[in-house]
This record gives sequence, structure tokens and C-alpha cells, in this order.
Amino acid sequence: MAESAVFFLLDKLTTMLQEEAQLLKGVRTDVKYVKDELERHRAILRVADALEDQDPELEVWVKQVRDVAHDMEDIIDEFTLRLADHHHGRFYSGVKKIRARRQIASDLRDIKYRVDTISRKRRRDINEPGSSSRHQVAPRINSQGNALLLEEADLVGIDRPKKQLIDLLFKEEHGRAVVPICGMGGLGKTTLAKQVYEDPKVKKRFRMHAWVTVSPSFKIDELLKDLVRQLYNVIGKPPHIELDRMKSDKLKEVIKNLLQQSRYLIVLDDIWRVSAWDAIKHALPNNNYGSRILLTTRKKDVASFSCTELEGKIYNQEFLTPEEAWSLFIRKTFQENSCPSHLEDVCRSILERCGGLPLAIVAISGALATKDKSNIEEWQVVSKSFGPEIEVNDKLDDMNKVLSLSFNDLPYYLKSCMLYLSMFPEFYAIDHMRLIRLWIAEGFVNGEEGRTPEEVAESYLKELLNRSLIQVVEKTSDVWMKTCRVHDLLREIINLKSKDQNFATIAKEQDIIWPEKVRRLSVVNTLQNIQQNKTTFQLRSLLLFSLSDSLDHFSIAASFPHGYRANRLIKVLDFQDAPLELFPEEIVNLYHLKYLSLKNTKVKRIPGSIKKLQNLETLDLKHSYVSELPVEIVELHRLRHLLVYRYEVESYAHFHSRYGFKVSASIGNMQSLQKLCFIEADDERSPDLMIELGKLTQLRRLGIRKMRQEDGAALCSSIEKMTNLRSLSITSIEDYEIIDIQHISKPPQYLQRLYLSGRLEKLPEWVHCLKNLVRVYLKWSRLKEDPLVYLQDLPNLIHLELLQVYVGETLSFKAEGFPSLKLLGLDDLEEMKHMVVEEGAMPGLKKLIIQRCKSLKQVPSGIEFLTKLKAIEFFDMPDELIDALCPNGGEDYWRVAHVPSVYSMYWRSGGWDVYSLETLGERYTDSSHTAAMRSLELRTLWKV
Repeated sequence: MAESAVFFLLDKLTTMLQEEAQLLKGVRTDVKYVKDELERHRAILRVADALEDQDPELEVWVKQVRDVAHDMEDIIDEFTLRLADHHHGRFYSGVKKIRARRQIASDLRDIKYRVDTISRKRRRDINEPGSSSRHQVAPRINSQGNALLLEEADLVGIDRPKKQLIDLLFKEEHGRAVVPICGMGGLGKTTLAKQVYEDPKVKKRFRMHAWVTVSPSFKIDELLKDLVRQLYNVIGKPPHIELDRMKSDKLKEVIKNLLQQSRYLIVLDDIWRVSAWDAIKHALPNNNYGSRILLTTRKKDVASFSCTELEGKIYNQEFLTPEEAWSLFIRKTFQENSCPSHLEDVCRSILERCGGLPLAIVAISGALATKDKSNIEEWQVVSKSFGPEIEVNDKLDDMNKVLSLSFNDLPYYLKSCMLYLSMFPEFYAIDHMRLIRLWIAEGFVNGEEGRTPEEVAESYLKELLNRSLIQVVEKTSDVWMKTCRVHDLLREIINLKSKDQNFATIAKEQDIIWPEKVRRLSVVNTLQNIQQNKTTFQLRSLLLFSLSDSLDHFSIAASFPHGYRANRLIKVLDFQDAPLELFPEEIVNLYHLKYLSLKNTKVKRIPGSIKKLQNLETLDLKHSYVSELPVEIVELHRLRHLLVYRYEVESYAHFHSRYGFKVSASIGNMQSLQKLCFIEADDERSPDLMIELGKLTQLRRLGIRKMRQEDGAALCSSIEKMTNLRSLSITSIEDYEIIDIQHISKPPQYLQRLYLSGRLEKLPEWVHCLKNLVRVYLKWSRLKEDPLVYLQDLPNLIHLELLQVYVGETLSFKAEGFPSLKLLGLDDLEEMKHMVVEEGAMPGLKKLIIQRCKSLKQVPSGIEFLTKLKAIEFFDMPDELIDALCPNGGEDYWRVAHVPSVYSMYWRSGGWDVYSLETLGERYTDSSHTAAMRSLELRTLWKV
């Protein structure tokens, strides 16, 4: 953690020394001294960050380095702020320059003294060449430590996963194969592997067997020696060789000789690195006897890599179901007795925090088992203060170690990213793009040549997912994460670390213990408990959640002690969902602000003075009431994400109406823009808008509304220049207006999502060249020729929706067409009488939605070939088709009987009828329009 703060500061100091040479006159030597000393600290910090919990003196030293880095960052930003002329982007002259220089000189003297003191302490306390030391930075301790090992009885429902794993081991394949068990710490991977390994049938099948614990700190020679000893023990002979003198290559040769003529099972428990797998795998021969390697890991890349190299299948360890979790909780807390009725509510509340994690349930049950069952207040204290309970209760110490290990193992650049998740409320589903933009604004993302900060941050998110530290809550139709969260127990541990390191402060209760200084603040429910305390607020970030306060006239000066001046270095303001109606005018004076979100607020107007925010990178106005931006917006040359639109549900026939924004200025000046949506193209004050868009060559996502036919040629020319474009959405000014985008000779080769809403004379031929397309939405096209001709060969197309797209009578899906399609939605194809699916078409289709196709009176021909289908939905379809789906309806029923879930939903006067295949004869009518809309899986229609 301290290293990330220092790394970011060193970047700023380097820039400062390069760009402000004249302004730093007289203090340049001090700045360089601080920079050089902190660079010397960085190397040891990388190790010390992971070890500070084990050494109180080291912990103090790390804290001092972290504090001085933060204070130095404040000095730099204050200096920049003093010199910046917000109105013209130029520097003040004369007296103000002199004052700024004097102030930074004074501040730097203090910082230099502190850095000097820290450096002397480091040389005294930490071993460096040429210096004495009382403390040596030790290698990482064994990952397991005294970690709690779950017993077989603790894993409720173990029989099913145990049988599945044994089946994988017994699979009749002669080649060597690997079976990785993957999942977050505490799921019971080791316990499950142990039960499989100890099973008599397994021991009988695999005469040669051994269990090796790897861990992050393993030494290959010692591990191989242990394996040799175990194998000799299995055959009942002592090793006839001198193991202690042997090196790894020779040990691998010995192991190969022992295993070559036998079917063997080797368990590699707790593998953390692909390099560890590489070091071990060559000792395990492929002898064509059906040998197996069972491994456990928290990291998906280890599991995937091992399966890629050797034939195998990953077993993902699942969380306990609510029923299984309750059964385990009762068994361990009340020793097989039932839960006393007066404790049931509080017990279920505690259990919810465990999130189906067996280790957490067993640990918390052990802590609760000693409590007085007649005193409900003791149990409520645990429920309300889970974090402090983890910190002080010895019975939860093993759980804390297991879950903390994953955090401690993180590289320095991911620790800040992980701690940042503590700023979101418990059980909160975090939008992944919101998180990425916040990380970038906070300065957590390192620059990498050839990749944008967003791409680097995306790789960070994938790495946390790979390490089983975050969970996917919701996926997009193209199977990538939409929202994520942290397991609640892991979140509590992160909260404790965040609190210890004063990384962020979470204000959600009246009796919060405030730290001495607050830099990042997350406010939950109310601002009132902030205004009366005496803490020093020097805010860099402010996030608001679920506020009950009225923020009609929100003011930083009025809301926080010490007022605006103490908090003018803010970089992040996230007011998403806040009850805010007016744009807070003082925001425009926050020169360092990089991220501003007014999403889901009632703000209607953005002032022209927003041009002062010269460092702003993200302006999120989604689902606000802003419909026009001031001309000054184009002066924000660093803005990367400009998101201004909202949806409204109007009727069952047209699910969403989208509103964008107008701007009567040269949008082409904003050349840093990556995301621009949705800009309205019918503004007569911007006649050259389509040409201006061609200057935005960094665009990744472009959304245009109210497109006119005559603007097509200019837009085509501009799109050809957008070589980085990933998502393109175009909606015509009226549903009958033609979108003329035929003439693109070089379409963006990386385009992944295409949304076209308007008449098309023909489907653009360039679409079939877009090999990276994963989603296509076509609306109101009214094509006379079959659109599938241009779409069926797209190799990566996963999601396809067509609404009023085709006026023909037959829609044919050819054999081998749509090889990757998972979801197909067909809506309001009024003339379509026949849908034909040839054998081999859409081999991976999982969901089929057909609605308002009035002429389709029978189930699609060939639907029985779609063997991967999980769900079919028919909505507002002819009665003949509904009748054909009844169990006694004949052939159509049997053609779809292989699909696990078939629903028919259609509009009737006064309500919605929803039928499932199993209960088609029983009517269920829901008169609530809103509830019916929620039941429709096609609710994402025309969203980007």
C-alpha cells in the first residue's frame, strides 16, 4: 500500500521537475532530494507492505512513508493550484508566483526533515548493504499457517461434489490428465480434495499416490524430496539414495522412474503461481495408464493453464446454498440441536454475512457456540459489528488468516484497487466501468505503452477475478462482467485493512470512530454525522450512497468542517443516485477534479463555468435531466468519457425511448474523448457535426441519435477515421428515416457492438467484414432481403436482436451459420410465416425469444436441432402457436420438450398471461405492467 502511494508520487515529482523548472527556482534541490530518497525506499516497501502486520516497528515505518508521500502529494497539488489561472489556463505572475514559491519552499523543508528522519530509521532498523540491522525482512510465511481445515462433516452436501470429482478421476482415458479445483479461500477446496484422496476406491485405483502442499513460499527442492519420500513410503521401501544432496533435476528423474510403470494420483494442494505448476509438472510422466493430477488453487489462470497443457476439466468449487449453509450453521453452533426461536432472526442475519462460505460459517459458529443463548444482545452485537468481531475474537483468527492471505499476496498495484472496493456499501453491485474510471481518476492505474489506462484497469479487474477476490453479480449477454462485488467476509477484512492504513473512511453510523485525517470518504445514508466532528478533512474523494438528506443546495464548504479550502484538492466526486436537483456551483473551482458523476440525479443544467475543470476525465450525466450542454464543454480537452442520456419506458410495444443531448459547439476539439453518447444530430446550430466527429480518432464508443439521411455520407467518412471504435449506435430521427451508412470502405476492425435503429435500404455489406462483432441490434430496418446472409458467418457474434427488420415470409438459419450465437431475439416480424433452422445452425444457442410475430403460427422448423437451448420465450404470439405448445397439442410440443425452460407470454386486455410448458393449462395473469416488464428477458433492448 505504501509503495503504490510512493509510486504515484514519484511520477508527479518527475513531471514537476521537468515542467516547472523556472517555478521551482530555489527549491529544486529539495524536491530532487525527496524524490531520490523515496526511490530508495520503494524497493524495500514492496516487501514490507506484505510483512508489516508481523512486525510492529516495520508497520510504524511503513505508515510514516505513506503519510509523507500523501503530504508531499498535497504540497504538489497545492502548488499547482496556486499557480493555475482557472480562467485562461495560464500562470499568475508577480506577487502570487513569489508567494507560491515561498510556500512550497517552507513545506518542502518540513517534508525534507521528515524524509531524512525516516531514512535514518530505515538504515538503523532494516538491513542494507553497509549498515547494521536489528530487523531483516523475512521471506513470506507459510500460506497455511494454522489455517482452519474443515472436516468432512463441515462440508454439507459433500457427497455430490465428491462423486463428481471421483468420476473425473475415473474417466476412461489412458493419457495423463489434470483436475483443478478452483475457488476463493475458505470454500473447502483442500477438504474436498482430501476426502477424494482418502476414499478407499481412489486408493485402490491409483496404487501410487501422494499429497503435496505447495503454497506461495514453496521451495522446489524440498517439495520434490517430500514427494520422493511419500512415493517410497507407498511401495514400502526406504529411499536408497541420499536425498539431501540431490538437486531438482535429479529429483525429477527419480520421481519419473518411480511413477513410470504405475497409474498414479498426485495431489498438488494450494498452488498460487503458474511458475509453480511449471516447476512440478515435468516430474510427472505421461505413461498412458490413466494417471491423474488433482490440484487446488484460488487462481483461475493456474487452473486454466494446467488444463491447457494437459487434458483436463476445471471443477469450480461452489458456495453453499442457503439451505446447506443453515444446516451447517445449526450443526456447528447448537451441536445438532435446532436454533432457539428467539435467536433465529439474528442467526440468519449473521449467516447472511457468511455468504455461503463454509470456513466463515464454521468459524463464526465456533465463536457463537460459547455465547449465552438466553442473552440475545450478545448475538446482536456480533451481527451489527462483524468487522470488529473478526479483529478481536481469537476463534475467528484462522478464518482471518486464510482470507487475508489472498490480499497480502497481491502485487502492490492491485492492493489500492482492492482496498477501494471497501468504499462501496455491503451487498452493493458495482458497475465494472464505473470502477475502472474511478481507479484511473484516483491514480491507481500505471501507464503502459500501447494500452490505454482503461485497458490496463480492465486487466487489473480481470486479475482480481482470476484470483477469486471478486465475484461476478451480473454478466452482459457477451459473457463479460457487468457488475461485481466482494464476498462480505472478505470485504470486512478489507475494511479493517483500509481502516488500519487510513486508506478510506466509511461514514454510515452516528457513532463512527473518525481517524485523525480523512482523504477518501464514503457516505452511506446521511451527511449529518459528518458536520459535527473535529476530524481534519483533506478530501481527495467523496462517494455518496443511499442518501436520505436533501441536497438541493449541496455545498462542500457547508457540509465539511474546515470548509471548502481544506477540501479543494478533490479528484473524485460521485453523486450517483443522490437527491440532487441543482449543479453545485463550487464544483467548478475544484481544479484537480478528474471524475464527476451526477448519474441518476435530477440535475437539469450544467453551467458554462464547467470549463474551469481542465483536468476532468469523466463526466457521467446518465439518467439525469440534462438535455443540452454548454458550448464551453468543448474546452475540456482532457475529457475521455462524456455520457449524457436517459431511458424512459413508454409502452409495452416500445420498451425504451432514449434521450441524448445537444451541443452547439465544435465537438471535434475534444480529441481525448473515448466515449461519446448520445449526441443528437438534428441540432441546426451544429451543421458540421458529422464532419467534426471525424476528428475524434480516440473514440471507443459512439452513440448518435436523431440521425438524418442526408448526413450519412459525412458520417461514413468520419467513421473510417475512428480506427479504435468498439461500439457504434445510430438511431434515425424517425423510425421511417433511412440511415445511409452504406459507403464505409474501411470499417473499424475492432468493432464489437453495432446498434442500428432506422430504415436501411440494404444491410451494409461492410458488416460481414467485422470479425470481432459480438452484439448486433437492428431495429426498424424493414429489409426486403434476408439480413441473415450478411450476419451468419460472423465468427464471434453472441447476441443478435432483430425488431421490425425483415418484411419477408421466411427466415432461414443455414447449417454452420452463427457458430457462436448464444441469444437470439426476434420481434415484430409481421410477415414472417416460417422460421427454418437447418441442422448445424446456431450450435451453441442457449436462449430464443420470439415476440409479436403475428404470422408465425407454429414452432420454428428444426428447433429440435438446437440441443443447447436452455430457454424459449414466446411473447404476444398467435393463439394457434400457444395451443400447439400444450402437452396434448401434438408434434410442436415434443419438438421443444428437450428445452429446460419454455415460456409463453402475451398481452391480453387487462393484464399479461404467462405460461410455462409444464403448466400451460393453468393461467397466471399479472395486471401489473411493471412486473411483466421485469419478467421479460428482452428488457435490455436497444441499450448500448
